[in-house]
Amino acid sequence: MTIIEVFADVACPFTHVGLRKFVERRRLLGRDDLVLHVRAWPLELVNGHPLDPAFIAEEVDEIRPQLDAPHFASFSAEAFPASSLPAMSLAAAAYEVDVTTGEQVSLELRDLLFEQGVDIADHRVLHRVASAHDITVDLDDTRRVRAEHAVGIERGVIGSPHFFTAAGSFFCPALDIHRDEAGHLRVAPDAGFDDFLESCFVS
Repeated sequence: MTIIEVFADVACPFTHVGLRKFVERRRLLGRDDLVLHVRAWPLELVNGHPLDPAFIAEEVDEIRPQLDAPHFASFSAEAFPASSLPAMSLAAAAYEVDVTTGEQVSLELRDLLFEQGVDIADHRVLHRVASAHDITVDLDDTRRVRAEHAVGIERGVIGSPHFFTAAGSFFCPALDIHRDEAGHLRVAPDAGFDDFLESCFVS
C-alpha cells in the first residue's frame, strides 16, 4: 500500500475537486493500492476566523461551469458549517482506526457538504458517520486537528489542498486558479495534473 498525504480543510471546495479527480483516476487505473491520508489544514486556525459561507458559495458558483465534470450538485451556503473543526476531528479519529477508514470518512464528509448540502458541523450528522464506521470520538476535542496543523507547518504546507508524494509536494495540482482583471475567479483543470498523478501512481 502506498499512502498519498494531503493537508486540507474539509470545507475547501478546491480540495473536494482534487480528491474526486484523484479517486476517479485511481478507479480507472485499478490502483486500489494507493490510499489518501487527508490531514487537517484548518483554515479557520490559519486565517484566525471560520470560512465565510458567502465567499465559499461565490467560489462554488465560479467553479461549477468551468470544470470538465459535474461537482457541487446540492451545495448550500445555508448549510455551510459554522466550523470545520469537528468534522476534521472525526476524520483524524477515523485514521486512527486505519488509513482506509480514514479515507472513506474524509471523502464522505466532503460528499455530504458539497454534493448533498448537509451541515457537517451538526454533531448529529457527525455521530451518524462515526457510528457507521465504528468510530468513537469527542467532537469538541480539537487536539488532533491542532496537532496535524502543527505538522503541516513543519512540512511547509502553503494552503489547501497540499499533496505530498514520493516525488515531492504539490499545491492544488488539479486546478489552475486565478482572478482575471475584473476580479472574477477563473478555474480550469490544471495542465500539470497528469504530472502530479504520474508521481502518485508510478510504481
